[in-house]
Parts: sequence; C-alpha cells; structure tokens
Amino acid sequence: MQANNANSTLQAKVQEAMREIERGCVEFIGKEYIESLVTRFYEKGEEFIVKAGFDPTAPDLHLGHSVLLQKLATFQNYGGRVKFLIGDFTATIGDPSGKSETRKPLTFEEVAQNAKTYEEQVFKILNKDKTDICFNSKWLGSLTSVNIMQLTAQYSVARMMERDDFTKRFKENQPISIVEFMYPLLQGYDSVALNCDIELGGNDQKFNLLVGRALQRAYNCGKEQSVMTMPLLEGLDGVNKMSKSLKNYIGVTDSPNDMYAKILSIDDTLMWRYYELISTKSLAEIAKLKRGVETGELHPKAVKEELSLEITTRFHNEKLALQAKEAFNAIFRNKEIPKDIETKEIQKGEWICKVLVELGFSPSTSQARRDIKAGALSVDQAKQTDENFHFLQEGEFIIKLGKRKFAKIIVVDSI
Repeated sequence: MQANNANSTLQAKVQEAMREIERGCVEFIGKEYIESLVTRFYEKGEEFIVKAGFDPTAPDLHLGHSVLLQKLATFQNYGGRVKFLIGDFTATIGDPSGKSETRKPLTFEEVAQNAKTYEEQVFKILNKDKTDICFNSKWLGSLTSVNIMQLTAQYSVARMMERDDFTKRFKENQPISIVEFMYPLLQGYDSVALNCDIELGGNDQKFNLLVGRALQRAYNCGKEQSVMTMPLLEGLDGVNKMSKSLKNYIGVTDSPNDMYAKILSIDDTLMWRYYELISTKSLAEIAKLKRGVETGELHPKAVKEELSLEITTRFHNEKLALQAKEAFNAIFRNKEIPKDIETKEIQKGEWICKVLVELGFSPSTSQARRDIKAGALSVDQAKQTDENFHFLQEGEFIIKLGKRKFAKIIVVDSI
C-alpha cells in the first residue's frame, strides 16, 4: 500500500513538472525521454543536460530572448543542468535560419565583447549554480580538416535541402554557399561535444536542432537529444516578433521606469502570452488570474501591473520596480512631471529637432520632424506641431516627446 502511494505521489510530481516544461512550447520531440529524465531526478537526484545556443550578434538581450531563458530555468527546477552555449565560433560564420540571405559574420573581437555582456545578463533568470557558460570555439576551433570531412560525411545534400529557407532560395536562384551547409552541422556537433539530453531553440531553429539528434546517432553518443521549440515572442506592437530592428522590444537592460511602462503598454490579450512565456507564476496561478478577470473580480490593468512588477523586479529589484510603478502613476494617472528628468542648457534660437536629437529622444532630425508632425511633442504641456519651432525666448521649458521622454530645457542668450 505504501509503495503504491509513493508511486502515485511520484507520478503526480512528474506530471506536474511535465505540464510546466511543456508550457508554451511549439513542438516537443522526444517527450517520453524527458519524462524519464525527470523521473530519474525525483527518484535518484540525477541531473541531465539541457542546452540552448545563443549567437552573440548583439550586445544586449531583450524579453524575446528571455523566453528560452525562462524555459531553461524551468528545467533547472526539475533536474536540468543548463549548458548556456555562446556560439562564439559559429557567430563568425553567420546563420541564415529563417532569413533569405546569409547573416553578416562577426569578428572575434565583436563576439568577445557581446558574449561578455550576455554572461552578465543571463543570471537575472538562470540559477548560476546549475548553469555552465560554454563557448563552442573550445571544440569547434580544434577540429582538424580530417574531422571536418568526417563531419560533412554524416549528412547529405538532399537532407540539407529539406530546410525551407534553402529550398526557397534555390528555387529563386539565390546563391547558397557551402559554408551555410556547415552551420547546422557545427550546431549539431555542439550537441555531440556537450553530450546533450535536451536542446531548446526558437521554432525557426527546428531543422538545426534535429541535425543534433542525427549527429548524436552517427557519433554513437548512446542517446538522441529531445528537441523543444519555443515561439517567438511578439513585441510591443502585438504583431511582429520582438526585434530591435523593428523597435518594438523591451530590453533587459532598459531602465526600471521604461521597462515597467513598456510592459504596461501591451495589449490586454497579449498580456496572457507574456504570462505564459516569461512569467515565473505557475499555470495554476495564471489560470486563477484569468478567472478573476473573466468574472470581473480583477481588472485587467491590475493583472498587467502585477506582470510589470514581476518582470521589472527580476531584471532590477523590488525597490526599483515599486519606484517605477509610483513614477508611472505620477506621470500618467496624476499628470505629474518626473522629478529626475534630464536638464539641458541651449543657446537661444536652437531648432527643436536638433535639440531632440542631442537629447537622444530622436535618432535623426528627420525622425524628429515626423514625431512632431504626428503630435508627439509638447512644450510646457502644450502640444507643439510646428517642426520648425525654435527656442526664441530665454527661460526654462519642459518638453515631452511621446509618453515617457521628458527634459528640462534652459535657454540662455549665449553659451
């Protein structure tokens, strides 16, 4: 009887773990293997290896990247030892995954600088004691020409052409270099070198992840890694994936005030997507919040504030998150001006567009013109739509661009 009860308790714990592990994923290949790994962890305390690779193509992460990080952190709760793989070698090649042309390779110097920044950011989410930071140059850089030839022999051109973007480019007569075929092989070899049990990636990386399974078979690793693909998180526009190039992102290094305000600005429907993919709340807790909103017991804005506080606290701390909430309420609910705004002294006659660029509010005078025409600028709380506005009077002026950019301008006769 006791044995049956113990077995039932174990099964219940494993099933609860699997629900959290599966949460939000697009595709799950090798679920039974993962379930057996989690079971062994509960029975014997044995860890297993979970890998996700990151090419350090930009110095800062955004919340879109944190989808994978959050899933890695979930695995750490159930026995996963995370191999956070920085592709310093493969980043110097360029990966065309999901793109119509090859990504520009980075120099080793650029990779090294970006990788250093990554290391500083990932432990906002991952448990440092259960994480190994790895660089694939350690093994890929030491492969001989013979090793490379042996690696290429493990996969056929026909199999490579099953990859959607290669097929599309081939049909459209766009060039595909041999080195592009090497990228999925090298990424797959990472799984051999690290003896991975599980590999995570975006849903645009499925082909490369499956190559890892094939190479583990070819190299007689005694296992085939399970593969889990995760969705691409939508950005602030609620349509396109979060991307710096689209300027719809929330950076993990954004200031507490900006981070809190940006999360609070997302659509009520999109809020649940963020809860599912990047919140640490359990599925049961999220379901309770949803029921509260559906019954009218909870207001959607209050639930979104809870999400904003959670994420801002994670990347900063609770004190700064609460201060960000107070600052947001002061500005948008009470129509107050922030206390710590930037002060800039300018000479009488300065052009507003030039001032906005110097403040960093606009990337160019052309963009500043567009922002002003769109009605995004106010001077001393009065909307200013004249793109040719100049500061012709001495004194102090409060300018605001958009919802969150404030500055005090001090106009003097000469500087």
